[in-house]
Amino acid sequence: MLRFKSLGSGSSGNATLVEAQSGAHTTRLLIDCGLRLRDLEARLIEAGTCAEDLDAIFITHEHGDHIGCARSFVKRYSTPLWMSQGTWMAVSDEAWTPYQHLLNVARDGCSIEVSALQVLPFTVPHDAREPLQLRCTDGQRHLGIATDLGHPSSHVVDALQGCHALLLEANHDPDLLQASAYPSFLKQRVAGPWGHLANHAAADLLTRVKHEQLSYVLAAHLSERNNTPELARESLSEALGCAPSDIQVADSTTGSMWMQV
Repeated sequence: MLRFKSLGSGSSGNATLVEAQSGAHTTRLLIDCGLRLRDLEARLIEAGTCAEDLDAIFITHEHGDHIGCARSFVKRYSTPLWMSQGTWMAVSDEAWTPYQHLLNVARDGCSIEVSALQVLPFTVPHDAREPLQLRCTDGQRHLGIATDLGHPSSHVVDALQGCHALLLEANHDPDLLQASAYPSFLKQRVAGPWGHLANHAAADLLTRVKHEQLSYVLAAHLSERNNTPELARESLSEALGCAPSDIQVADSTTGSMWMQV
C-alpha cells in the first residue's frame, strides 16, 4: 500500500510524508523540511507517526521553504538525508560538516531504494542549483510529485507518465500575480520559465499525463497572495475532466488528508 500526506505546502514551508506498507513494516519518507522543527514534529505526530520513525528525508532543493529545518532535524534524529550534489554545494558550510556522513547524493534518473519504497528523482526547470522532484512507488502504485518548476518540460512530462496520483504545483493565477504588490523583478521570476507553475501551466501538464488510472490530484504550493483554491481547482478539474470538488488542495498550515495511491 502506498499513501501520502502533505504536512504543509506553500511559500511559508513545504513537507510531504510518503508511506509504503510491506507486510507489517511501514517505510516512511519525508520530502522536504520547510517548516520549523517543532511544527514539523507536531505535524508528524498529527499524521500518526513521529520523527524517530522516518527512514529518510529527501530535500528537493535549497530554497528555505523546502530545506528549512533539515540540519536541525538530522542533528536531533540522525536521519539519512538525500539531496542532489548541486543542492549540497549550495547549502554546505562548516555547520553542516558534522552531519555530512548522513548525506546521500541523489541524481536525475538514478533510482533510490528506501526499504519498501523506490524513489526516482528527476530534474525540473527551477531557479535552484540542481533541483529534483520525485516519482515514488511501492512496486505496484506510482505517486508523482512536481512542484517548484517554471514550465512542464518534456523531461518532467516523461517522468510523470503512468502515475496513479499526483501532487502538482498550481502556484499562481497570472492576473492576480500581475495585479499584486510584488515588485516587478519578483513577478518576472515567479512567472518565468524557471519560476513556478501558473494554474494554466499545471493544467497543461495534467492534460499531458492524465490517464484512466490516475485517481488523485493534490494541488500544492499555492501562493497565498496570488492564487485561490477555487481558481486552482477550476483549472485542474477542466484538464482532468472532473468536478472541481474532486481536486484536493494542500493548505499551508494544515496540509492535506491522507491520500491512498
